[in-house]
Amino acid sequence: MNNASSALKVAAGIFLTIALITIVVILFISAQEATKTAQNNFSDIQTELSQASFTVYDGTSISGSQVTNALRKFKDKDQFGILVKTGKNRQGQWYGNQLNISADIASDTYGSVINTGQRVGNLTETANESSNEYVNPSGKFKASIVKDSSNVVRGLIFEQ
Repeated sequence: MNNASSALKVAAGIFLTIALITIVVILFISAQEATKTAQNNFSDIQTELSQASFTVYDGTSISGSQVTNALRKFKDKDQFGILVKTGKNRQGQWYGNQLNISADIASDTYGSVINTGQRVGNLTETANESSNEYVNPSGKFKASIVKDSSNVVRGLIFEQ
């Protein structure tokens, strides 16, 4: 009887140990899935936040002073360009990097930097009233965003 009792105790101990290990493994797997989901959500939020500073320029009408503020804000941003088309300069002037916007939007080259490392545009000309690049602070500009084939914002276009 003593051996049977000991055997039952050992079997119950082994059964409880296996049950405990199974519960831990199940919890670990579900925690891994929750972690992956949280990482994906965090990545999405991070992408949205990084692009949020550009949503104000997506198909909106802004003033000339907002254009010059955007020029100052983004002038040193890498792989980024801003095209300003004024009443005097319909072709426009690039600031920062010059982007390829002549290609088809579906093209892989659309929105890419034409001459990497070559910065263009002089911000002081936007305040010089005799210059073709003059940006009237009270003027109205239509703003749009330039995205590359990876859907990353590469530039802005302001057209008076």
